[in-house]
Amino acid sequence: MICLIFKKKAHLLFLLLCANTINAQWIKQESGTDASFRSIHAISKKVVWAGGSKGTVLRTTNAGATWQVLKVNGAEKLDFRDIYGVSEKVAYIMSAGLAEEGAAKVFKTTDGGNSWKVVLEYKDKGVFFDSMDFWNEKEGILIGDPIDDKPFILRTLDAGNTWQRINREKLPPVLEGEASFASSGTCVAVQANGKAWLNTQSRIFFTADKGETWQVYQTPFKQGQTSGIFGLHFWNDNQGIAVGGDYKNDKEKVENVAITNDAGKTWKFLAAAKPDGLKESGWRLPNKSLLLVGTSGTSILEKDKIEWKAIDNESFHSISCFKDACWAIGGKGNLAKWGK
Repeated sequence: MICLIFKKKAHLLFLLLCANTINAQWIKQESGTDASFRSIHAISKKVVWAGGSKGTVLRTTNAGATWQVLKVNGAEKLDFRDIYGVSEKVAYIMSAGLAEEGAAKVFKTTDGGNSWKVVLEYKDKGVFFDSMDFWNEKEGILIGDPIDDKPFILRTLDAGNTWQRINREKLPPVLEGEASFASSGTCVAVQANGKAWLNTQSRIFFTADKGETWQVYQTPFKQGQTSGIFGLHFWNDNQGIAVGGDYKNDKEKVENVAITNDAGKTWKFLAAAKPDGLKESGWRLPNKSLLLVGTSGTSILEKDKIEWKAIDNESFHSISCFKDACWAIGGKGNLAKWGK
């Protein structure tokens, strides 16, 4: 919490400023659709993209004053679980689902969502896309469920025109039952210098050179079929958080957020975020507060505090911020902007 100290005659103003800081909350926005959303990307304070079910994409170019509902032709049965916006005209969307059912695809638009081109499609049985992110407009990385006891990681270096699977010999083996959750579009976190972190339920796969070499690190989260890490967020080369829980028991009190200060090598749980339960996505604000969302509600940990504050019980799947401009999105078109 940031407050300014004034002289005695300004005590009332001091209290008002503190109250305004404390009372920041989600302000509902009209999405214009009942589709469910698990991915959002704020690329500036004005431009935000979101991907959802029934082949639906949302876009705003005026800081959320209005939202454009975009339908991707031929994708009516697809669920876009991740999205990456390059500009107000260019974006990538990723469809999660079984490849043999035509769902493992990445689309790209270069005209603001008026038209979309399939730039990646798998039809091999067992392929299932979970999350993606990009270092820049041309170079990106995607994780899917493991194949043949190795992580399934794809990379593009040419603006999505071609994708190659990372050589399985470069990757450590996966554990039995290990995978990622296609729940919030945040199972991949990158830094612009080529670093990337990809999570499964309990471990972090790390590359410092855009996928050429890999390390794997253990977290304190326990691997479960419905539980573990649901999302990552790194705000510099060394510091980041992992959030999670159990989606079948999403209101259960669990340790749901861990932090690293050494680029993911070691992790420790923070105090459990309130309200209790599943956290799927998180962000560090410019004032150094941590803001988390999930189906159990929104949590905030202010700078230098050790106790989380429960903001609400609103269900959101994903959060994205550009500096202090943040948006969250969830089921049935549930969309909100952070503010006072």
